[in-house]
Amino acid sequence: MKPINVLSTFDGISCGMVALKRAGIPINNYYAFEIDKYAIKISEKNYPEIVHLGDVKKWKGIELPKIDLLLGGFPCQSHSIAGNRKGFDDPRGQLFFDMVDILNYYREINPDLKFLFENVSKLTKDNLKVINNLLGVEPVLINSSLVSAQNRKRLYWTNFSDDIEQPEDRHIYLKDILEGGTGAIKSFGVYKPKEDKSQCLDANYWKGEDNHGQRTVIKTTIDGFYYRKLTPLEFERLQTLPDGFTEGVSNSQRYKMIGNGWTIDVIVHLLKYYTKGE
Repeated sequence: MKPINVLSTFDGISCGMVALKRAGIPINNYYAFEIDKYAIKISEKNYPEIVHLGDVKKWKGIELPKIDLLLGGFPCQSHSIAGNRKGFDDPRGQLFFDMVDILNYYREINPDLKFLFENVSKLTKDNLKVINNLLGVEPVLINSSLVSAQNRKRLYWTNFSDDIEQPEDRHIYLKDILEGGTGAIKSFGVYKPKEDKSQCLDANYWKGEDNHGQRTVIKTTIDGFYYRKLTPLEFERLQTLPDGFTEGVSNSQRYKMIGNGWTIDVIVHLLKYYTKGE
């Protein structure tokens, strides 16, 4: 397989690069649009070869070689409960259309351009219809719980294949990723407790709980239960990131950027379909 040129439109901490490396896909150039200085710091620490391009809204006029793969975890806040589900009425939601413009521009240059985009599962029917129509594909729903100890349902739009299957269940549980021993572990909060898996990680967990008031870990003791925050290392493991990947910034920033990122091994699974066509 020839080395490819990759463009990531909302790059964050470069989860796309992590997944591509793990999938064994050779990379010629990796270009990244990102404006969060902390995320860029982590990206540069791990992959100094990445070419950072700044604000995705200023993409016009930037000259790049033929792009083979376009990535985009377009901002989910406007479509999430935490963002009051304003969708495309939210300025963050409108960034999706910049991504579509980029897709159409580079697809004219390379008709064989492949793409992979991601967002939350609870989109409104109207917004989902808009997204599907503009991208020309239906999404596949995958729960990260199949490859990690985290419940995280996400939609993935890609033109890699029309018959993408679910990842094989690896049976990974909270007890497998926790620091300092195991015990009987549950995820607990305002909803019914779910055995063995964490709730969906989000960027607000630095406060000690997620957007729904979920306090993720309870450990059984002789006297009952106790709560504690997941550590940044455990957060990384729940997203199947390498241990210590986000070291170098404050814990608060680590929680935010990991919660905003991708579950790496879900992306690796999807990239298997990319390589089948090569």
